[in-house]
Amino acid sequence: MADEQRDSVIHSKVVFINYIDTFTSKHVGQYLSNCVVGASQEDIEGEEEEGEEENMAQDEMPGSKAGTFKIVGTLSGNGEKKSGFALEEYVQLGREELLQRLLECDVIVYNITEHPEQVDEASWAVSALHSELENFSSPKTFILISTMMTWALSKPVDPDDPEIPFTEEDYRKRRPHPNFNDHISAEKLVIKMGKTKKSKLSTYVVASGLQYGMGEQIFHFFFKASWLGETPAIPVFGPGTNVIPTIHVIDLAGVIQNIIDHKPKTHYLVAVDDSKSTFEDIVKTISVALGPGKIQQVPKEDAFLKRDLTQGDIDALMVNLRLEAVFVKENFNIRWVAEAGLIENIEHVVKEYKQTRGLLPIKICILGPPAVGKSTVAEKICKHYKLHHIKINDVITEAVATLEKQSRTEERESEGEESMEGAQELLEAMKDNMDQNGGRLDDQYITRLMRDKLKSKPCQNQGFVLDGFPKTYEQAKLLFYGDEDEAEDVKTKVPPFDKKVIPEYVFSLDASDDFLKTRVLNLPESVVAGTHNSQEQFLRRLTSFREVNVEDETVLNYFDELEIHPVHIDISSSDDTECTAVIDNMLKIVGKPQNYGPTTEEMEELDRQGAEERLKREAADRVDRERKEAEEASERMARWEEWNKRLEEVKRQEHELLEAQSVPLRNYLMKNVMPTLTQGLIECCKAKPEDPVDFLAEYLFKNNPQVE
Repeated sequence: MADEQRDSVIHSKVVFINYIDTFTSKHVGQYLSNCVVGASQEDIEGEEEEGEEENMAQDEMPGSKAGTFKIVGTLSGNGEKKSGFALEEYVQLGREELLQRLLECDVIVYNITEHPEQVDEASWAVSALHSELENFSSPKTFILISTMMTWALSKPVDPDDPEIPFTEEDYRKRRPHPNFNDHISAEKLVIKMGKTKKSKLSTYVVASGLQYGMGEQIFHFFFKASWLGETPAIPVFGPGTNVIPTIHVIDLAGVIQNIIDHKPKTHYLVAVDDSKSTFEDIVKTISVALGPGKIQQVPKEDAFLKRDLTQGDIDALMVNLRLEAVFVKENFNIRWVAEAGLIENIEHVVKEYKQTRGLLPIKICILGPPAVGKSTVAEKICKHYKLHHIKINDVITEAVATLEKQSRTEERESEGEESMEGAQELLEAMKDNMDQNGGRLDDQYITRLMRDKLKSKPCQNQGFVLDGFPKTYEQAKLLFYGDEDEAEDVKTKVPPFDKKVIPEYVFSLDASDDFLKTRVLNLPESVVAGTHNSQEQFLRRLTSFREVNVEDETVLNYFDELEIHPVHIDISSSDDTECTAVIDNMLKIVGKPQNYGPTTEEMEELDRQGAEERLKREAADRVDRERKEAEEASERMARWEEWNKRLEEVKRQEHELLEAQSVPLRNYLMKNVMPTLTQGLIECCKAKPEDPVDFLAEYLFKNNPQVE
């Protein structure tokens, strides 16, 4: 089987990539694994669609396409996380074994933009390969993916015009950032090793701009902060006027593909897109597209307080450099994903970011009669999935407060005259409508406010739970309406709807009137006070709900027409006040959360709570253990005392028994032995013989009564 697999790669090229489980290497390897060898040498006009399909084919088995590059490489970790596209993956290889693996490959790609420790390994690898030139079975290509930080302190091409960009021709004038001296040394070594026998070993250095796209790497901090929406403005460290060279990571992979296919004469290449965007412009664009839409300039030193930013990241974000990839643009065939840069392609980049990281909003609508438990369920669902709880009263209150703030004269400069006037008009119209309807808003205003809320960045990022709204078919149409051209299938006559705000899951909590009445009657007064669950109001609301939902056009019918079929859940148990069974059922249907999970602070809080609980358990265990030891000691003492009492009683009884058993013997001795013995002793004392024992024995023998 191994021989067959090896035979299948003869007509292709084997590409080694270091650390193929890291951001840049992974996407370069994934891209190459779907590229046919030599494809970039052909005219690519009219093939964009096919190229996009190739780029999206990430789930295909490695080597599934004939003639594609075969990827092998090392892993940065312990091998638990597989790349999924590589034929072979190596973990913690020694230098000797690694060299043998490199010699088996046609192309060696070393990425030194992410892990500084790989700089030394890349230098060793190109030197080791150079020393084995005579043993090469076929020509090899060595490509070093380096960083534009080796240009960070380069002097301007024209001091009078600092905006003139550097090109590949200026690479000998480049000056590195102090923290990237090792990188430029590796670059020089790679170029030097390729000058000996070009027919055997071709070497290239690619100075890459900061990579973005496919879930993000260095810009991830700003994407995440914007997506979470926990701050009113996204920070820009320092003035933000510095120009940062960038490139989409797939476009970088395209550059690598072209180098392999074309083997250009130029051995130092710059890989950047056409943008000349400043740090501030990039962050502002991310904030507008994904977050609060505002930025805030903070001291540069604040960047060091962010856990998600490394020293290398901060150095790169502070660079002020203009680079232009002249050679790449003029000589390579690249299917550019973002040739104009991140800002011009922000919508595509944001879409990639959400899809790659699985940050897809979960949109839920919970419907049902009053007092069925919609709010209780919605709160718990929101807490589990980190969604936004959308309630009519809260949305109206928030909207009125926002409109009042926007309509104030002191807000004119920040919001703009036109925005202020629009807010003022809407606010006045809403107040007039409420006055005419006894404090209630018409559906047109309610649905407008609700629609704006559902289209807000937080709801579009994380998702939402609609609590008991819409209530009628007409409200649903006003809230979820879409353009005619957005209808998915005109033939099925599905009404047009807005995909951005339409719920994915609709749950209808059902319960009988008697059950609901009993539940409300059993509520404590403190809970009922200030709510709509007083007996009179509740009955009116329940009657209204039943009347609305006996017609042909109900909210549930509306969702059925859109083929979003509601899930009906019966509420029949009064014991389950927390709606645990209902929530468990809904969680199974919705599935796993699609977010970042607990934040760092939440993880620390969970760890702290866990530590406190562990200490409490240990303290309780210690107290319980001490109590048990004290009880056992007390029991042992009680048993010891009982045992001593019983021992004394046994001794007394034995003594009495011995006393009773010795009476006949004593009587016998007193009658038959003691008189003669006593008299013998007296005589012995009188005679005082030399041997008293012999005298006494002789006396007893002579005076033995039995002898007589």
